[in-house]
Amino acid sequence: MNNNIFTSFKLVLGSGSPRRRELLNALNIPFRINVVETDENWPSALPCTEVPVYLALQKARAQNNQLASDELLITADTVVILNKTILNKPIDLNEAAEMLERLSGNTHTVVTGVCLSRHNKYTCFFDATEVTFNTLTQSEIEYYLKNYSPLDKAGAYGIQEWIGCIAMRDIHGNYNNVVGLPTDLLYQKLKTLDNLTWHYY
Repeated sequence: MNNNIFTSFKLVLGSGSPRRRELLNALNIPFRINVVETDENWPSALPCTEVPVYLALQKARAQNNQLASDELLITADTVVILNKTILNKPIDLNEAAEMLERLSGNTHTVVTGVCLSRHNKYTCFFDATEVTFNTLTQSEIEYYLKNYSPLDKAGAYGIQEWIGCIAMRDIHGNYNNVVGLPTDLLYQKLKTLDNLTWHYY
């Protein structure tokens, strides 16, 4: 990859997600991490598909004044949508089990919203991926909950983990988007920053 197209800025990842860190590392672009706790509630009237963009923007706003003049901030949020209902991060293992039971044998949509921010300006975009699960047995759900960490994941699962290997029957769209960051779309945005539509805070 020709890194000289990115010499005009330094990247900051405004996320504590180890999965987003790994995905951004895979792009071979140097970055630092800066995380600020933000309110992850959203207006009840907001359409499900717009929620992750809204939350990514709130994360960007919380960190905007911490950027150096040559830094570009990336914030993101991922939600799982099933039957027009958002399955966010479960609060406990019981809720995680309920979510997996609902996803079992059904098709859901994973939407990741991304916000780029610099010079008191921002631009946002999102990607959506449809995932169809095989029917999960109760023992398979219990095994996953016992051996993995579903509580920090939207929809209570990580597609890159064991459950993705056994449950994912079909996928339409970007796989990395389900993991937490649409890397191909992000890369294209980074290449064309000056051509993007920016909004002031």
